[in-house]
Amino acid sequence: MLGILSNTAYRNLFSAQVVALLGTGLLTVALSLLAYDLAGERAGAVLGTALAIKMIAYVGLAPVAGAIAENLPRKAVLIGADLVRASVSLFLPFIDAVWQIYLLIFILQAASATFTPTFQAVIPDILPDEKDYTKALSLSRLAYDLENLVSPALAGILLSIMSYHWLFGGTVVGFLGSAALVAATLVPALPQTAKARPFFARLTRGTRIYLATPRLRGLLALNMAAAAAGAFVIVNTVVLVRSGYGAGETQVAQALAAFGGGSMLAALSLPRLLDRLPDRLVMVAAAFLLGALTLGHAVYMFAEGLPGWTGFLLAWAASGTLYSAVLTPSGRLLRRSAHAEDRPAVFAAQFALSHACWLITYPLAGWTGETFGWSAAMAILGALALAASALALALWPAGDPSELVHDHPDLPAGHPHLAGAPGKRHRHLFLIDDEHRAWPTHG
Repeated sequence: MLGILSNTAYRNLFSAQVVALLGTGLLTVALSLLAYDLAGERAGAVLGTALAIKMIAYVGLAPVAGAIAENLPRKAVLIGADLVRASVSLFLPFIDAVWQIYLLIFILQAASATFTPTFQAVIPDILPDEKDYTKALSLSRLAYDLENLVSPALAGILLSIMSYHWLFGGTVVGFLGSAALVAATLVPALPQTAKARPFFARLTRGTRIYLATPRLRGLLALNMAAAAAGAFVIVNTVVLVRSGYGAGETQVAQALAAFGGGSMLAALSLPRLLDRLPDRLVMVAAAFLLGALTLGHAVYMFAEGLPGWTGFLLAWAASGTLYSAVLTPSGRLLRRSAHAEDRPAVFAAQFALSHACWLITYPLAGWTGETFGWSAAMAILGALALAASALALALWPAGDPSELVHDHPDLPAGHPHLAGAPGKRHRHLFLIDDEHRAWPTHG
């Protein structure tokens, strides 16, 4: 897996992702503790609302930012977004009211809605081989897990010697480091065909391709399953640990690290597993197991109360493993469903639509937890995850191929659509419309 780091451009971008996520991980811990200081046991509801605002920024702005960014150099877009995030993070230590959390989170995440889809769409251009790209997805998942594993561990160490307010400084350093690494990288330009499209076509193209493709409609349902289970962990961990177990800040970091450690284990295992098993089988099975685990944990808490601390950490680690198994292969599906000029739009659509799922589940986790209790919130979200998994199974056809052999008898010889084909019969990436007719992605 680490062999792909010999690619200088990918190594720089991966390093940029790592340092930015280390900073973001410190932000997650510090923001949870800040919310608890400002709102006490209502911290879950405050975090749920803050994260819902984050999702509004993602859902509403990602397609717009992506459409605008197609006319700009991608390196400049990435660096600019990092600098905005670093600037906003400077203000976070001085927050003394809940509304200020909401405002700064919106601005910071608006910049992230520009950065992340652009970053994700660059990687398949740098690593065109699917096996290399699969390894890159697993490494990327590992980088995201730093937010849940290394960052909380680092936060636990730092919190023993300083106030959590200083953790926000690590966020600033992370974003500045990311910008510096991107600046040192040769980022491929977008094909000219993408830039020639009108703004409205650029704005809607990614979503139209996404929703017209059965495997991606299935992916959207899987995003909902992962968001349902993951939202409870992210929103309610601090309340469960502090109020339920009567533990401190260090134990909050340990719980988040357990979730991240399970996710990292899955990411390390997935490249070999996906060589042997279809993406659909791995992702849908993991989603069903994740929903069952969440619902089972809720039933246990209804009957017996909170599990022991070790059992709680094991449940969080198992949830992280299954969560990662659902989401990590998603980039492979997106790559297969769009040609290079459409990838930024399709990745932006995935970013917006997947975060629309979190827009539902974050406030659901926060407000149902506060109103009806942790067990009820976990039961509702576990049932939602199972329902979404069943929907994914129905929407994503079994035996879904990535290429289709077909004829174009109406096209003249030498047409660019037939490039590299000995005759009129050839294969390429395809989408399937609602009537199950295959059509090319490059039209």
